[in-house]
Amino acid sequence: MTTAPEIDRHPVPTRSRGTRELLAPTVGITVTVLLWWFATTVLVPRESLLAAFAPQRALPAVVDLAVRGVLLEDIVTSLWRLLVGLLVAAVLGIAVGLAVGSVGWLDSATRPVFQFLRMVSPLSLAPVAIGVFGIGHRPVYFLVAAGAVWPVVMNTVAGVRSVDPGFVLAARSLGATSAEVLTSVVLPAIRPHVLTGLRLALGIGWVVLVPAEMLGVTSGLGYEILNSRDQLAYDGVMAVILVIGLLGYLLDALARRLLRGDRRA
Repeated sequence: MTTAPEIDRHPVPTRSRGTRELLAPTVGITVTVLLWWFATTVLVPRESLLAAFAPQRALPAVVDLAVRGVLLEDIVTSLWRLLVGLLVAAVLGIAVGLAVGSVGWLDSATRPVFQFLRMVSPLSLAPVAIGVFGIGHRPVYFLVAAGAVWPVVMNTVAGVRSVDPGFVLAARSLGATSAEVLTSVVLPAIRPHVLTGLRLALGIGWVVLVPAEMLGVTSGLGYEILNSRDQLAYDGVMAVILVIGLLGYLLDALARRLLRGDRRA
């Protein structure tokens, strides 16, 4: 009678796992930068426009923008606009999602309208936003909120539908009012769905924000791209693109960490 081979049950050392988790992204970033350099330095002539986007020109441009103080001001302005737009989207999205998820006929009535509006690019509403709100911060707030509200609405509706009806009945049998059922049963149950919707809204809002800042404002990362282009400083354009990508990555990483912490809790 043969016995099954013994399985090694020793866990992988934490240090070895940590090294691999650090090495893989490092290799990926290094290869990406090398491909970027190769495509903008080796494959194109020196006088080509693409040569201005090479890493050896874009990275010093990031430092130059930071030293001049322009970059920090634009970052703060863009993050503030993103925060306001997300707050508007969160308040509206959660309120609408709770109503639609709780009332069956309201869901049926609003579903085709919401699906239609969700597929309309927020940037196509830019003429409307400028016509209604004028030039400045407010149209940017509107466009960010218009893009970010739908993930919040959809995930809130899904969360409300996933609430166990038995919990609601139990709360009502104990004499809980509608407001108490909402605060004690529904809201705690849908929190993971809402946080997921907010993370998706953050990504959409960040993508919408930059082109929205190219519409009649004089600050922000989107404006800085246009400003650098108008000065024919294409290395500056690439520098701002790098900053946008890095900030977006950090914002999403923070959202992932908060979501992971909430699930563990």
